[in-house]
Amino acid sequence: MKDELDLGSLMKDVLGLVSDGSCGACAFFVGVVKKRGRGPVDVEMLLMESYREHADKALNRICEEVRAEYGLAFVGVWHLVGEFKLGEPVVVVAAAGEGREEVFAGLRRAVERYKREPALFKKEVYVDGSSSWIEGA
Repeated sequence: MKDELDLGSLMKDVLGLVSDGSCGACAFFVGVVKKRGRGPVDVEMLLMESYREHADKALNRICEEVRAEYGLAFVGVWHLVGEFKLGEPVVVVAAAGEGREEVFAGLRRAVERYKREPALFKKEVYVDGSSSWIEGA
């Protein structure tokens, strides 16, 4: 849920996981609500929903597969549900590993897979009162 995430605490927790010196890089991606959506009118807010059981399994699978594929120490995805105003975070993705090349590549891969695979549903609500469900989170 939207109110369950504290970005500062999350970053501190992830950095704590890699504080043993085994990792030389840790990167974060924070996806936020933007004004320009896929519709013809500016976005006023975003509604995010999920089929939680499916989404959680898919996110766990993505994290494990990306971690293994890129030889990373850690990959995590936190996707929020609820109503979001412009500029509010909707997703956080983190990756940590020995070097920045594999960390950046793994982070990008995790973000791209998160946009396609889990059962996440996004509805853009526009400033004119209209709305549209959008494919791909």
